Amino acid sequence: MLSVDGLTKRFSGLVAVDDASLAAPEGRITGLIGPNGAGKTTLFAMAAGFLTPDAGTVTFAGEDVTAEPPHLRARRGMARTFQIVQPFAGLTVRENIAVGAHLHHPSRAEAMERADAIGKRVGLAKDLDRAAAGLTVAGRKRLELARALATQPKLLLLDEVLAGLNPSEIRDILPVIRAIRDEGVTILMIEHIMQAVMNLCEHVYVLAQGKMIAEGPPIEVSRDPQVVEAYLGHGAAARMQAAGGADA
Repeated sequence: MLSVDGLTKRFSGLVAVDDASLAAPEGRITGLIGPNGAGKTTLFAMAAGFLTPDAGTVTFAGEDVTAEPPHLRARRGMARTFQIVQPFAGLTVRENIAVGAHLHHPSRAEAMERADAIGKRVGLAKDLDRAAAGLTVAGRKRLELARALATQPKLLLLDEVLAGLNPSEIRDILPVIRAIRDEGVTILMIEHIMQAVMNLCEHVYVLAQGKMIAEGPPIEVSRDPQVVEAYLGHGAAARMQAAGGADA
């Protein structure tokens, strides 16, 4: 569904993403993980068209979309959420979702009907008539997800949709994400919460200092010495191995 090949992005002298490649196969949940500042959101922004890469290509459903702006990618069926949620505070939850629905439903009545259905799907049924400004953090995260879903995506890019949620809220939203996948939407997600990555993702890519350093099933990636070093610092893998040997 999505393939990014050799993406590079520089900001003045800083190379934020350096020759990074990944693929998100149709009908699966793929994860992108890495320490803070690794370049994950920059990579997402290039995939979605919000940033233009200095090198590399983005292919969506077999078509090269590297030069396309975000609104054309949205029409093709690509949608993304944002790490910092910014709903239209003066609108109701229903109206916020309808903004996304208008992409394919020009009539207000159709867009509002679609918004109702999407709101119920993500657990916002009781909040549809509330002002978006009054939502909790968990509610705002669900609204961000709903607005993206309202565009009827084939591919959903989720940027830390679980950030700021407590364990109970995370537990409640995981089935929602699985259900979206089960209904035919391919998902590529950035996530720091490893329990969620283990539960949701079938394949994971690891970005560190702008470079892809590992990929594979989550359990294998979590044991990769390079990944341990990237998250926990120099010498961490050796210390963990030594501690494991001592315990044995």
